[in-house]
Amino acid sequence: MNYKFWFAVLCAMLAPAFSMAQINSGAASLGQMDNSWKKTEAEQKTQPLPQFVDASGRLAMKTIFEAEQVFCYEVFPQDPDYNGYTLEGFPIRGFCGVLNKEVRDVISKHFFALPEVVDFEGSENCVMQPKIILRFVHGVDYADVLLSSPCHAVAIFYGGGVSAYNYKPGAEVIDTMLNSLKERHQDFVSPALLNQVLPIGVIRNAEQRKMISKNNEPIRKWEVKAKENVKKQEEELKKQSTGWNKLKSRM
Repeated sequence: MNYKFWFAVLCAMLAPAFSMAQINSGAASLGQMDNSWKKTEAEQKTQPLPQFVDASGRLAMKTIFEAEQVFCYEVFPQDPDYNGYTLEGFPIRGFCGVLNKEVRDVISKHFFALPEVVDFEGSENCVMQPKIILRFVHGVDYADVLLSSPCHAVAIFYGGGVSAYNYKPGAEVIDTMLNSLKERHQDFVSPALLNQVLPIGVIRNAEQRKMISKNNEPIRKWEVKAKENVKKQEEELKKQSTGWNKLKSRM
């Protein structure tokens, strides 16, 4: 499989930065009736690997493969002392865009339909270092997909359960995705504070900017702390031989 070719296509789809016009267009699309929900014959042939269906559930994979919107968030490792905004318990450090249908299809195919990118049998003796969470939304249902690097792993969160997978064979897939998305960074703000229906968490006008409290702890401090926590976890890992595969998986 020529991952560089396919992810060159992905990088072309992901613009270096997204504009407010793109966000507004994505927001408006949720209220419009069109034919975008109709799957083509090619899409119908792309199916998740049975191991994903067995471990994460049929509905989780349906939500991912048929998502109507995909939202991208940058996250830190979990920290019990963090009291800011979180997603699946992970501190949110930024927002990295609303991904279109074409990107969604590339992700679902190259992450969940190709057996050569994932090792279902082996486990890596390393600590997960969460970088990105992609929230796949289908109607009112959603599934979250966490990407970890350089301990290359993927975790799927759905319905209160989580399943973790070893993506060492697909390390290039994950790293290319992360490198493409990090250029889309925007500071995250609670959508509720901005009176936004869509979970984008990006300030869109001067009025919203005035609504935001300036008392939040600087995110840079948490970046330093996150690196320190990862180092401590790696030291503990050497003693206990535990790793990302010790996450409680969905039964």
